[in-house]
Amino acid sequence: MLFLTGLLAFAAWLYLALYHGAFWRILLPQADSEPQEWPSVAIIVPARDEARALPASLPSLLAQDYPGEWRVALADDHSADGTSEVARAIAEDLQEEKRLHIVAAPDLPEGWSGKVAAMQAGVAQSGDTDMLLFTDADIRHAPHSLRQLVMRAEAGKLDLVSRMVRLNCDSFAEKLLIPAFVFFFAMLYPFRRANDPASNVAAAAGGTMLLRRSMLDKIGGLASIKSALIDDCSLARAIKDADGKIELTLTGDIESLRPYPHIADVWKMVARTADTQLRHSALLLAGTLAGMALLYLAPPLLFMFEPSPGASLVGLLAWLLMAAIYLPMIRFYRLNPAWALTLPVAALIYGGASFDSARLYQQGKGGQWKGRAQA
Repeated sequence: MLFLTGLLAFAAWLYLALYHGAFWRILLPQADSEPQEWPSVAIIVPARDEARALPASLPSLLAQDYPGEWRVALADDHSADGTSEVARAIAEDLQEEKRLHIVAAPDLPEGWSGKVAAMQAGVAQSGDTDMLLFTDADIRHAPHSLRQLVMRAEAGKLDLVSRMVRLNCDSFAEKLLIPAFVFFFAMLYPFRRANDPASNVAAAAGGTMLLRRSMLDKIGGLASIKSALIDDCSLARAIKDADGKIELTLTGDIESLRPYPHIADVWKMVARTADTQLRHSALLLAGTLAGMALLYLAPPLLFMFEPSPGASLVGLLAWLLMAAIYLPMIRFYRLNPAWALTLPVAALIYGGASFDSARLYQQGKGGQWKGRAQA
């Protein structure tokens, strides 16, 4: 029985390696030529208590080398830490007061999630621009970021261009869990399938999403995803359902500044939305945890603790195949290759956070974000 369990885990990893949209291969943006005309762009930054992040992130937006018309709208979502004042001071220091528009988000409308409502407040004040770039307040952009996003959208005739930014990966907790987070996301939403118009997979990464204004109007505006906690993938789903074209890749030129110094910090991030991803279904949760146990935990446990040589060997082979598939992500984050062997530990922690997410939802504490429960 244990041998069959190991064999099943190995077969599952073999399938994932060969037939699951090559999700484990790192997909980076391609180079494009400049368009004849540069569309106008409004950069929308929803911000809630982001005063500490803005001194490192906002200057990078105000320093874009974009040749066309562009502006930045920061939507302050009822911050209590002086977010608007810090943003205004940064713009004054850089002599970019005319470039930055600070918008006070209204009281949270009925049925809207906080971030989407703040995004909508920014859109409402963005004017009649051709494109909208949604980015988080803790994201630092390279000077050419906006230029390259627009070039890609124009060259590929894309309605949504999204970049999974490089997440912070310095602490032990981050090295253990952050590459695994991106790996699990790519397994759930294989990038190549998300980018294929013929595939039903739709996904985006909320840290960087460049969207055509005409497509936003076509899907009924942000009201079409007003209650979404996972706003990025919900937006991608709405666009793909409207026959829009999307592209999602990884990038190293755009970085998240948000630190996760402890395992508990990553746990909270996952617990905030995991149960929403599982549609608040106990059956889906149980199936997910069982699948994770088979895929990630059975191989190392069989190798280390099963006395039967056959079961131990097949467990080792499954574990090594798992590590080989995970290795490209480890290299993307410039970590020692030995970290590829730790994926089972990361999976155990993510499984626990997913279970905790369901518990929080049942207690009416789902979707916790900076003092606001939204699920």
